[in-house]
Amino acid sequence: MIDLYTAATPNGHKISIALEEMGLEYRVHHLDLMMGEQKNPEFLAINPNGRIPAIIDRDNNDFAVFESGAILIYLAEKTGKFLPANPNKRSTTLQWLMFQMGGVGPMMGQANVFYRYLPEKIPTAIERYQNESRRLFEVMNNQLSDNRYLAGNDYTIADMSTWPWVRIFEWSGVDISGLDHLERWINEIAARPAVQVGIVTPPSSDLTDEELAEKIRKMVTK
Repeated sequence: MIDLYTAATPNGHKISIALEEMGLEYRVHHLDLMMGEQKNPEFLAINPNGRIPAIIDRDNNDFAVFESGAILIYLAEKTGKFLPANPNKRSTTLQWLMFQMGGVGPMMGQANVFYRYLPEKIPTAIERYQNESRRLFEVMNNQLSDNRYLAGNDYTIADMSTWPWVRIFEWSGVDISGLDHLERWINEIAARPAVQVGIVTPPSSDLTDEELAEKIRKMVTK
């Protein structure tokens, strides 16, 4: 049994998707980020950084893992799934995983902050992060022109890590016109049964876009 501490964010959905894809039994602990539950002492004992997601592997002496990329690697190694054993293919998968961790996630996250959440609009900052997100999408589109998935023709944790971010391109104000290979990849992964379950675990808010943006705005401007 895996205890998953999470919320309905791209980083959280990476792990629920992976758990579904790997067929692992898990229990969801939905943290209310708006109420600051990720800062409670009980959760900080699991993740000192106070961020979701995090897991506890009850079958491994209650071993805790935080940071979404580290969790994906841990689960892939635990199950022997979605991380190739071949050293070169494994390295390629990890390279694209780090591409998301160090690039796609941070750039889209900042695009969200400046485009959606901050009450004052700073055009140069908005353009900077939207343009960099678009550039990263173009890198992915080029990779996907010759490969079914990011790390080759096999679906891996690199795709699980990246898809929950790329799918929200409209929320970040990033244009994907002309990126046909990327769009094909987005749609193909969205059709996977495990992804369809994982992306609604935990369920997203039923707030309107404006209401959700306002709630997050209050959280990021505290």
